[in-house]
Amino acid sequence: MIQLRNVERTYKTGPGVTYVLRRVNVDIQAGEFVTIMGPSGAGKTTLLSIVGMLDDSWAGEYYFLDHPVHKMDRKKRAELNRQYIGFVFQSYHLLDNLTVYENLDVPLSYRNISRHQRASMVAEALDRFQIVGKKDLYPSQLSGGQQQLVGVARAVVGNPKLILADEPTGNLHSSQAKEIMELFKKLNDQGTTIIQVTHSEVNASYGNRTIQLFDGWVVNDPKAPKGEGQSEPAASGGTR
Repeated sequence: MIQLRNVERTYKTGPGVTYVLRRVNVDIQAGEFVTIMGPSGAGKTTLLSIVGMLDDSWAGEYYFLDHPVHKMDRKKRAELNRQYIGFVFQSYHLLDNLTVYENLDVPLSYRNISRHQRASMVAEALDRFQIVGKKDLYPSQLSGGQQQLVGVARAVVGNPKLILADEPTGNLHSSQAKEIMELFKKLNDQGTTIIQVTHSEVNASYGNRTIQLFDGWVVNDPKAPKGEGQSEPAASGGTR
């Protein structure tokens, strides 16, 4: 499903550059549940943003479902994202001027789905996450945990082929966090590919593979592409 080859991300810092990701080579097959771990500043969120086609300023090669993402313009990347990917953001990224119901409907509105079917899918998501009573509220009227639940619901409402989750349970109570991870596991068992960034060993245990990042380098990947091996951390650091 995903092939990354020599992917690098830099930021300009005065006269020079700071590397956030260095020569990342990763293959992820359809149906995997992959966890990305590492200390703050390792490049985890940056890598997730590149995979999710939310970051355009990187170098290297990226193939998604055999599509050469590195050769695509921003519009085509956005189309791929909307068709196949659900994203759970650490900072929610809900649209403040839309209700909970409308936030859940947004990802469906980009697809060729009838209004009746969209309404049914949103209703199912509201029920699944027990937020039916919140459907007419705006994000500012919700607690952080409630906003996180809406963010997860929005990511899964369209049954995407790939779910990207950045600290998906960071603002939830332990019981809610367990429910979300159990849902991810169920979706994965049904064939959905999941990539999560987390500091939680408990959350990582739900997956079947953990990739370790350090200072932008992949320092451990049990399924590293043949011939690529693992990279050695360099002296240059980066930002998360």
